[in-house]
Amino acid sequence: MASNTPNLECRMYEAKYPEIDAAVMIQVNRIDHMGAYVSLLEYNNMEGMIPLTELSNRRLRSINKHVKVGRIEPVLVYKVDEHKGYIDLSKRRLSHEDIQACDEKYNKSKLVHSIMRHVAETLNIDLEELYVNIAWPLYRKYGHAAEAFKIIATDSDSVLDSLTPTVSEEVKECLLKNIKRRMPVQPLKIRADIEVTCYHFDGVLHIKDALRKAEAAGNDECPVKVKLIAPPRYVVTTQTLDKKQGISVLSEAIETCREAMEHHKGKLVVKEAPRVVSEVEDKMHTDQQKNAEVMSSDDEGEEEEEEDTGLGDVDVENAGQGIIVD
Repeated sequence: MASNTPNLECRMYEAKYPEIDAAVMIQVNRIDHMGAYVSLLEYNNMEGMIPLTELSNRRLRSINKHVKVGRIEPVLVYKVDEHKGYIDLSKRRLSHEDIQACDEKYNKSKLVHSIMRHVAETLNIDLEELYVNIAWPLYRKYGHAAEAFKIIATDSDSVLDSLTPTVSEEVKECLLKNIKRRMPVQPLKIRADIEVTCYHFDGVLHIKDALRKAEAAGNDECPVKVKLIAPPRYVVTTQTLDKKQGISVLSEAIETCREAMEHHKGKLVVKEAPRVVSEVEDKMHTDQQKNAEVMSSDDEGEEEEEEDTGLGDVDVENAGQGIIVD
């Protein structure tokens, strides 16, 4: 009699092999005169090898001081042969920063994998099918599926509705149930990007005042903060458990700022409307804008002396916008 047991084995990431110079989590299986043979835990226990020369920068007096059977730890990938299936790994090339990043990523990936596996087992579905339709698309969109799961815990529709139509309502419901049980509720970060300018007398003071009014529009449940990206670009953010309330408060804060600026013949332009963002997406977006503004400023500086259009360092209190008198 044929078994209907689903396949519950699958790698955590879409790529079948890790990238060179990537830190991965391994478990040591055996040790011989060639080196240590290990399983790559994030790649469905694919086998890799740590040559003896890659165990330490120091002379080896005892292999067991550097590697032990059964130990789980991060290592660095330095050679991948996809045709032969060889993966060479290194401990000595691993930096302290690599270890921290790998630990953090693996812990999040392990949580995602546990949730996905439980859904597959509950609904009698192959685990890889769930990864193809749910987890891997979320990794691509949010940087890590765990970041998407955080949003799903408080605002399931915004994420689940974007999944492929092949994902049934039954699967979505089971996934949501498991996420809420396994992951603590995290506040949603809601962000909007604006440009604020005022080229009239006392423009600095008017902009400071307008941004303070924007922050004052927040409340205890949805505090509003304004941060400088690069003149004249600012980001307005809030954190809340209620998406609709957060977007409403942020929109109100922007309109309050706009009214204050227009009263003093200034201008506010919404570059990106209020929306929910993950921590990874928010940081990436901010870094991209900073780089773009820096490059733009460098180009303009070669042609003419730039006006002081800054609003300060990173906060409203110390912010300042360039003034053109008369």
